[in-house]
Amino acid sequence: MKPGRIGAWYSSDKLTVKEWREFLPAIEAMGYETLWYPESRGFESMAFGSFLLNRTKTMTIGSSIANIYARDALSCATGMNTLNAISGERYILGLGVSHIPLVEGLRGHEYRKPVATMRAYLEQMRAHLDHPDGWPVVLAALGPRMLELAGELTAGAVPYNVTPTHTAKAKAILGGGKWLAVEQKVCLETDPAKARALARAELKRYMALPNYCNNWLREGFTQDDITGEGSDRFMDAMVAWGDEAAIQARLNEHFDAGATHVCIQPVHEKGDLAAALRTLQALAPNGG
Repeated sequence: MKPGRIGAWYSSDKLTVKEWREFLPAIEAMGYETLWYPESRGFESMAFGSFLLNRTKTMTIGSSIANIYARDALSCATGMNTLNAISGERYILGLGVSHIPLVEGLRGHEYRKPVATMRAYLEQMRAHLDHPDGWPVVLAALGPRMLELAGELTAGAVPYNVTPTHTAKAKAILGGGKWLAVEQKVCLETDPAKARALARAELKRYMALPNYCNNWLREGFTQDDITGEGSDRFMDAMVAWGDEAAIQARLNEHFDAGATHVCIQPVHEKGDLAAALRTLQALAPNGG
């Protein structure tokens, strides 16, 4: 199993079940090799993964990410095995430590040291598997220590909200033979003011989370870039906007930096499923 070269990323909670039933066959027909989805406040990750697998035929489905505080390591291992058994090995398990507000405020757990907690979790998972080597597990890794762990114990990493500069650093840490599946937000809009307004609406919730902010500061952005509405420089770095050629150029930057897979997340007006599909169609592997 491999994620392929081009995938799509879309938030589970942005669509109703009825809309997902329309969305899935459309993007599978476009030729996207993997669909990635997150776990936040709505759908539970593995139950939703089963639904996605059931509504697709050949496309790989990947969690990006399943929250390790939502289920214990044994449940996670058996859930991963179950989804692959019923789908003909089409499921990639992306794991992450999530964020303090979602772990402590929403779930009522204690948020512990990220790398040590993830290492213990992975080791517990591996203890329950007959053949842990080569397992389809990747980590939502941003910082160097989590990337090192991804390279040591998993198939690779699924960085989110990053630039091609980060991709190059991640590739160097992971080394060869590992998946580096990078998420890239895209907005098929040539008007700078409109594109940046959509970018700000999309990024606002992430700019309140320390894990992302710390990584952006490591990447060379300033506190002013990521405070309040955020700078234009920051918006342009996070969301590739413009025509198809301009967006494709950004995707190519990630590949040139070492990404093995890029998953495209369409940025559009809230609730506009047609805009999401238009964007994905324009950049589709089968041709726009």
